[in-house]
Amino acid sequence: MNDDFDRLADALETRMKTGGLHAWSEEEFSARALEMFAHQYGACDPYRAFCDARGASPAVVDDWRDVPLVPATAFKYFDFVSSGRPIEAVFRTSGTTRGSKARGRHCVPRTSLYTASLLRPLKRALLPDVEEIRFVSLIPSPAVAPDSSLSFMVGAAADRYASEIDWLVDASGSWSDEAAAVWDSIAEAGAPVLLLTTALALVHALERSDQGSSGLVPLPEGSRIMETGGFKGARGEVPRSELYRRASGRVRVPVERIVNEYGMTELLSQLWEPVLTEGGSASGWHVPPPWLRVRALDPATLRPLPDGDAGVLAFFDLANLGSVSHVLTEDIGCVQEGRVRLRGRAPGAEPRGCSRAMDELMSAAGR
Repeated sequence: MNDDFDRLADALETRMKTGGLHAWSEEEFSARALEMFAHQYGACDPYRAFCDARGASPAVVDDWRDVPLVPATAFKYFDFVSSGRPIEAVFRTSGTTRGSKARGRHCVPRTSLYTASLLRPLKRALLPDVEEIRFVSLIPSPAVAPDSSLSFMVGAAADRYASEIDWLVDASGSWSDEAAAVWDSIAEAGAPVLLLTTALALVHALERSDQGSSGLVPLPEGSRIMETGGFKGARGEVPRSELYRRASGRVRVPVERIVNEYGMTELLSQLWEPVLTEGGSASGWHVPPPWLRVRALDPATLRPLPDGDAGVLAFFDLANLGSVSHVLTEDIGCVQEGRVRLRGRAPGAEPRGCSRAMDELMSAAGR
């Protein structure tokens, strides 16, 4: 099993590092996806039980779209591990909406695959015009938040693209005593920076600024911001347009240089707004890397919807080799020519199709 995993991982990492970010052919993606399904079916017991209950095995599934979907909520109840290797990282969801006891876990047996999947798409989205830049992070460092996939992403990107990095918050969100000195040194250097933040951290930073603390200051020309995540029930949500307007006014970074990232703990690939390369007209659209396919499905039946129709989003992520690749979310959006426009979370109760899939998984794994 380990030989099979390492063979697939080696080939995928090489392709991620050396291939272009243009779309892969359907033939290539399909071949890799079906090979990955065969590996995960053989290596992951709860997933195999779920597939068997649905009559879906590598012997009969010949289209990656028919590979059984695992609800993202299942990561709260099962460790989906498709490798016999030691686990190198365990990433956990924030759990703020349903309580800390309901946190999901994504076990990652090979973090180098995660690193390979994130570096080039991040570079294209955030740093298309520079080879390195100073990072200023309102996201905790991986040293203090080792179970955060987002912190891992920022740390891996900093190792590759940062001339230096300043970590301004700790794992609890408290600000560093050095924040004022960091802002002073940025102003003195006069070189552009990349500010990395979650939406909630950005709100806190603006509040600190309004209160006269060392929150946010004007940044040098050429700076840009990466913003990710919602508020996950932590407080009343600020509309994105209002948040960006306020942040832009405070740091003097144009709104069209604020790049949104869409990701989740259950996926090791991210989607990015291409606003730095395509301008404001691309705002609201997220581009997946070529090793990730996204579909919008009917919330009740999980049948595929036509291009442009909104439904629950399903992801087939080849970077999830060490767990399960076909993941069903409760996020609502539409897919058009491969790009995704998010519409938010499903309102109220989880979509019926997601609930049914979860019930079937729990039943099959219990047997």
